[in-house]
Amino acid sequence: MLAPSDIEELKGKNSRYAVVVGVAKRARQIADEAEENKEILVEKTVSLAIRDFKNGDCSLFVMSDED
Repeated sequence: MLAPSDIEELKGKNSRYAVVVGVAKRARQIADEAEENKEILVEKTVSLAIRDFKNGDCSLFVMSDED
C-alpha cells in the first residue's frame, strides 16, 4: 500500500496524483514482466515499485500545460 509518507517522500515538485499514477504504472510493469517470465513475486508489486522510485531506478516525468 502506498502510505502518505511514501507519497510525500517521492513527491518533490510533482503532485500527489502524479506520484500515485507513476507508482501504479510501474507496479503494472513489474507484474507484467513477472507474468511474462513466469516468475512468482513474493513481495507486492506496489512495494517493489515504491522501492524503484526511492532507489532512483525510476523517476516521474510530468509534462506541464506550458510545454
